[in-house]
Amino acid sequence: MTSSDPADRLAEVFDLVGPLYRRAQRRVEHDVPSEGLSVGVRAVLNMLREHSPMTVPQMGRDQALSRQFVQRMVNEAAARGLVESIPNPAHKKSSLIRLTGEGRAVITAVINRERAVLREAGADLTVADLDGCVRVLTGLLRFLDDVDMDQ
Repeated sequence: MTSSDPADRLAEVFDLVGPLYRRAQRRVEHDVPSEGLSVGVRAVLNMLREHSPMTVPQMGRDQALSRQFVQRMVNEAAARGLVESIPNPAHKKSSLIRLTGEGRAVITAVINRERAVLREAGADLTVADLDGCVRVLTGLLRFLDDVDMDQ
């Protein structure tokens, strides 16, 4: 029986998000062997595709990941020539990271393949369904905004 208590329903959301994330992570790792991208590098490339250039701390805050983890992913991507560091006029010690041409091509190919799969997965969902889902998840993220991922 479904509870009408919002706390119970939000607990259901959290109970679904963990397995959903882990399955999606496995799917990404399974589907991108030609690029050889880990989920972490894929996330960095996608952030830079949307918001380039960014600093490592900005990426960490944006994705609720530690700076150390993001730095490892940036280093891995840089070693493959997918990203590069450029001077940051606002902060001498924190370089900006941006995609290289090859990095942009790789993440574009990955995103295009993922969108094709997602079109299939969302075939029976309405725009209202998706808008409601995004609204709920965005609200939960905002509620947990004060969580420090570097501690």
